[in-house]
Amino acid sequence: MILDKINMPSDLRCLTVEDMKTLASEMREVIIKKVNTIGGHMGPNLGIVEATIAMHYVFSSPVDKFIFDVSHQCYPHKILTGRKEGFIDPDKYLKYTGYTAPEESEHDLFKIGHTSTSVSLACGVAKARDIKGEKHNVIALIGDGSLSGGEALEGLDNAATLGSNFIVIVNDNEMSIAENYGGLYDNLKLLRVTNGQAECNFFKTLGFDYLYVEEGNNVEKLIEAFSKVKDTTSPVVVHIHTEKGCGLELAEKNKEAFHWMVPGLVDNFGKPQAEYECYEAITKKFISDKVEKGEPVVAINAGTPGVFGFTKDFRQKLGKHYTDVGIAEEHAVAYASALAKCGAKPIFCVMSSFVQRTYDQMSQDLCLNNSPITMLVHWGGLSGADATHLCSFDMSLISNIPNMVYLAPTCKEEYQAMLEYSYNQNEHPVAIRVPAGMLVSTGEKDTTDYSQLNKFKLVEKGEKVAILGLGNFFTLAKEVKEALKTQGIDATLINPKFITGVDSELLEDLKANHSVVVTLEDGMLDGGFGEKIARFYGNSDMKVLNFGGMKEFTDRVPIEELYERYHLTPELIVKDVTKILK
Repeated sequence: MILDKINMPSDLRCLTVEDMKTLASEMREVIIKKVNTIGGHMGPNLGIVEATIAMHYVFSSPVDKFIFDVSHQCYPHKILTGRKEGFIDPDKYLKYTGYTAPEESEHDLFKIGHTSTSVSLACGVAKARDIKGEKHNVIALIGDGSLSGGEALEGLDNAATLGSNFIVIVNDNEMSIAENYGGLYDNLKLLRVTNGQAECNFFKTLGFDYLYVEEGNNVEKLIEAFSKVKDTTSPVVVHIHTEKGCGLELAEKNKEAFHWMVPGLVDNFGKPQAEYECYEAITKKFISDKVEKGEPVVAINAGTPGVFGFTKDFRQKLGKHYTDVGIAEEHAVAYASALAKCGAKPIFCVMSSFVQRTYDQMSQDLCLNNSPITMLVHWGGLSGADATHLCSFDMSLISNIPNMVYLAPTCKEEYQAMLEYSYNQNEHPVAIRVPAGMLVSTGEKDTTDYSQLNKFKLVEKGEKVAILGLGNFFTLAKEVKEALKTQGIDATLINPKFITGVDSELLEDLKANHSVVVTLEDGMLDGGFGEKIARFYGNSDMKVLNFGGMKEFTDRVPIEELYERYHLTPELIVKDVTKILK
């Protein structure tokens, strides 16, 4: 195998073009095998193999700097930069993260996992180079889908004025995670059909030199193009047209399904899957019912429809009642705020890890204007995820903005009731933290009047210890209550439901026959729910124990290990409670 001879980028320069074509096939083979075994990003990596080989053949990393956007396409880069063992040895499949990581290799400059950032980062790298009088190439790789993000446009706008070496490789595979949305893509299409010769050229209007490569999976053509722009003295865009999923027919024909995939999808794609009730299905039915009734509902997402179960047929069924804004969470929030102000009923679905992008818009465009939107936050909670995709910070970010109501359902019935409340009220922006994991159902309709803000539910009344189990951790709270019974303690069990406020009346009543209050939250403690409870009791004799995640970036730490670290098991919580009681 050619791959056996490639340990570092410099080894590529001993290869012929035919050798590199063989190498590309071998790299695809190991990527397909690995991703089908443990899951990961398939389509983006298969599509960028030749471009990565050509980049490393022409440029001299790590002297020349490569900045990858979102890192969905960094597997070929890792294979060529000393980390191929993580792709050819099944025992080492988990050794390397799926994203660029400086701690792994000097060829990775940044930890990157969110999109639309590469041009801005590269702009800073180039400016630092220039001000220090250094000489090397700076190359930002960005996909066409990532161009829809506001930061990408800000970065391009500023990079075009650098007046020095700056190379942007636009990987145009005509896809984001799903299909692209936005007027920019009409121009990219025009450039493709005219072989880059169209007079109307978005990149040229900003001030970039421009080069188009139609055969973006032809390593010889790519080497020729990259050689032309190497050591350029002005900003240039190299626009390459690639095939997402190239080399795997299933991925080529089903680009959205094979963007990121679970283990075994290559073997099982198209086979009937067991149907089960889930929160995503409840959401889709809720939206569909409103559309069928002729109501002005608008479902919104920012380029990640698969997270919410928004399949292609569902999106098409919604028609004008559906908006994918592309990689533009900021725009999504402002857009939703304006929709609500004008009488429409927006439902913005967002993954917890992407909430931080929206902070300014949530504060100013949304909450300051008190627009009654519904925001559904998915995947919130502690997890063993990569550091770039942690979902434990949303409660701290969202719950401390004035006018926002953030709700934490514990089951199907509460989620349904909260959806109806949020959709029908016109007083506040409402966010709902969609429960993580398998659906829980009590079988009893939730009749809570959520317009009475910050009213907690007293589930079981006891004494000495009160346990407040928020959202995902209500089940844990019930387990702690049962465990305390073995210590002779009949604890009070409370379902707070509201993340954004405290039930002063209920908390005050607890002082009569309780000495310890325990809060459990599936997220970061700093700025979170538990601190609100601790602050309430700050000038009293009540002792408060807050359990949740610490303020840290964890990276693929097993969730069981995190639970031990944070004392989020019934045994450890009971141990802490009994200790403080003594």
